[in-house]
Amino acid sequence: MNIKKAGRLAAVIFLFVCSFYAGTIAAALHKDSPFPPSVTASADGNWGLSFQSEGKPPVANASADELKQYNACYADMTDEKIIYLTFDAGYENGNTEKILDALKKHSVPAAFFIVGNYLESSPELVKRMLREGHIVANHTYHHPDMSKIASVDAFQKELSDLETRFHELTGEIMPKYYRPPQGKYSTENLRMAKELGYRTYFWSLAYVDWYQDKQPTREVAFKKLLGRIHPGAIVLLHSTSSTNAEILDELLTSWEDMGYRFGSVSDLPR
Repeated sequence: MNIKKAGRLAAVIFLFVCSFYAGTIAAALHKDSPFPPSVTASADGNWGLSFQSEGKPPVANASADELKQYNACYADMTDEKIIYLTFDAGYENGNTEKILDALKKHSVPAAFFIVGNYLESSPELVKRMLREGHIVANHTYHHPDMSKIASVDAFQKELSDLETRFHELTGEIMPKYYRPPQGKYSTENLRMAKELGYRTYFWSLAYVDWYQDKQPTREVAFKKLLGRIHPGAIVLLHSTSSTNAEILDELLTSWEDMGYRFGSVSDLPR
């Protein structure tokens, strides 16, 4: 990689991290939680959650029924002990191979929501994800605040540009599974995504795992990820987290010991 190209890649990574922090920090900081203590039900704004009962799905910005009308979801509303594991992949920093190794060891399917930069910088990892049975899905090409995009054409372009590059790289068609960057959305976004044939995936469990210079300890990670797991959880982790890479094998074992099995987001009820 020449110096000019490396500089552009560094700039993309910097902008991705900054935009992610800006969009999620309000919903991520709380004394004992990666979520605010309470939320107001709404189909507009930043995705947020409030955990109220151990072993139960959190209260979210929008209810499952409200999201369903837009072909969107944040959890499987079931009593079955099933987990849907997802990763947001904005760039690669050396942790994904270990994550994939752990998933392969446990035969766990996952969905990786990627951006355009990831296709450019890590094509072999994308191919490995597909080869090992994982879903590679759409987190937009440039990771913008999609809630500020009013034009259907501009909204679609962020998604279709990624799909086109994915097809050029892999020869496969990217499934129309979409996760809003930064968790920012609006009812108009959800409506546009549905009309364009997409299913929108939020999440019901995540934790603050994205600060590269302040990674959570394994104790903090296990407290959040074991203490707040619940039947039907859509779990969001970041593939850039060294903590996630280090603990994933043990985490999957712990969830299995708790009686959970793992499903694919493609099998979530519609």
